[in-house]
Amino acid sequence: MKNTQIISVINQKGGVGKTTTVINLATALTFHNKKILIIDLDPQGNATTGFGLSNNDSEKTIYDVLNGNSKFEDTIKDTKIDNLKIISSNVDLSGLEVETASENRRAFLLKDKIESFINSSKNDFSYIFIDCPPSLSLLTVMSLVVANSLIVPLQAEFFALEGLSQLMKTIERVRVKLNPALQIRGVLLTMFDRRNKLSNQVDTEARKFFNEKVYKTVIPRNVRLSEAPSHGIPILVYDKLCAGSKSYSNFADEFLKQENVMETAA
Repeated sequence: MKNTQIISVINQKGGVGKTTTVINLATALTFHNKKILIIDLDPQGNATTGFGLSNNDSEKTIYDVLNGNSKFEDTIKDTKIDNLKIISSNVDLSGLEVETASENRRAFLLKDKIESFINSSKNDFSYIFIDCPPSLSLLTVMSLVVANSLIVPLQAEFFALEGLSQLMKTIERVRVKLNPALQIRGVLLTMFDRRNKLSNQVDTEARKFFNEKVYKTVIPRNVRLSEAPSHGIPILVYDKLCAGSKSYSNFADEFLKQENVMETAA
């Protein structure tokens, strides 16, 4: 088995910075000479449009892979970033849950498709990042079944920690029944405002609950960060000097250091 890591970026709450994190962490890692594949598993297709690709494309998307109409490797598309490729998504994906209702192994659909690709000569990726939908649906369960580890973006706001207990229960259920190796790699605080007392409270609570699993890097609220997707380019290309860009560069450094620690421990 090749040493390609599959990392799902997950939180059932919408608007917490999942897609922004996938796009910019992946981009930052290519600057460290890593080859990255993103799978857009959200029917809204925000990771797809975040790289300037169309989410109205009806051919060769992740939906075609999952329903058996297209091979995994045939759906991989280039982005404008060197060493970064994507399998795009569109709204057709939202029908998958109903279409596969009678299938026994539907939770393993994505795993089966990815594993045969990973072990083939066509795979030269260091990391595969999965951008999950903002719900605890079949698609999210599929991403939990296939992932080695999870990154959980956590918005620094009032209800942030409330939804996490539900997510933790789902992760634990999947770990017990479907993927015993699944682990939370880390929790990333997003939309952080140092002047805001609430942001600091969420930071304290998250670190109390998750301990060292919370990354030291926090992603600030940043206007440029929210502008970049409408231009179809990552923040690290759109404005490499802004606070959002610097924080994702720092996050990539911390992510890679964590990798070294994990390898040493193993």
